[in-house]
Amino acid sequence: MAAPGFEPGRQSELLVKLNRLIERCLRNSKCIDTESLCIVAGEKVWQIRLDLHLLNHDGNITDAAGMAGIAALCHFRRPEVSVQGDEVTVYTPEERDPVPLSIHHMPVCVSFAFFQQGTYLLVDPSEREESVMDGVLVIAMNKHQEICTIQSSGGIMLVKDQVLRCSKITAVKVAEITELIQKALENDQKVRKEGGKFGFAESIPNQKITAFKMESAAVDTNNVEEQAEEIITKADPPSEVFAKPILHTPGTAQIGEGIENSWGDLEESEKEEAVEEEGESETPSLKCQKMEAEDTSTLTETEKDEPIVLSDSEEEEVVILEPQELPKKTRTQTNSKQESTSKKAFNKRRRKKRAAY
Repeated sequence: MAAPGFEPGRQSELLVKLNRLIERCLRNSKCIDTESLCIVAGEKVWQIRLDLHLLNHDGNITDAAGMAGIAALCHFRRPEVSVQGDEVTVYTPEERDPVPLSIHHMPVCVSFAFFQQGTYLLVDPSEREESVMDGVLVIAMNKHQEICTIQSSGGIMLVKDQVLRCSKITAVKVAEITELIQKALENDQKVRKEGGKFGFAESIPNQKITAFKMESAAVDTNNVEEQAEEIITKADPPSEVFAKPILHTPGTAQIGEGIENSWGDLEESEKEEAVEEEGESETPSLKCQKMEAEDTSTLTETEKDEPIVLSDSEEEEVVILEPQELPKKTRTQTNSKQESTSKKAFNKRRRKKRAAY
């Protein structure tokens, strides 16, 4: 659903790489306090699972997935739990307010696309830019300028100065994105305290995926016909239009103005090539007929005078040329004569071998 290149029910290579990168960015960077998820030491703990659903892939899916993942973890609330002896009680949201996760820092991914072997650098590439880029560099960093993970793909060789330049740009972008995420979380908390809905929850009753609002703009529909007539009078008069189609060649047509359709017509160079090919195809057929006529005459003369002895050497090659169309009588005669001569030669060889033994 996100993109036509994705196959349903099967993860593509891009999604596999994305899954590993998000895992390194969020779990291996230890942005979540895992000790706070423990209920009973060595027995019971909370398990956190993050599922990301792509709605529309228009490029730079890594950065979007990283921001969505960390924002979801910061927004998530787990149920309150109390432990009394061996008894563990999990309270519902109506009984006790859910507890947010303990987040140490917020890692944010920033992608850089390289073109012409690193000559040009582009931040946040789109889908079309990703299709023509030479390589990509992804840096995950928090607002404290601590690099959580870094990944380079595409087979390009980056210089130290290029990586340092990308890290400086990442520090600026991460500070901006982190501030936006924190503001969105604060606004959501304020609206929820007031009993309202914010973000995705606000779009559910309206049956809309996005929660963006646009004020309705009033459109003046008065004097529309008069304005249209003024525009038509000021415009240039239309050129002549052909009412009937013009048939240039069978199977083609032209309606209106434009260049004549020459599809199906051979150009001069193609015509010359076609004529040359026809001439070349005729000459080898005549040569084949002459060669076979000579072969038949020589076979008849040798049969009268002496028997034909075929050499046993493997170096000699015999090439038989067959004409395209010949009468059946001559072909059968030549075949029968060739068979008789080959039998005589085979018998003579057999006699020589017996005499040698």
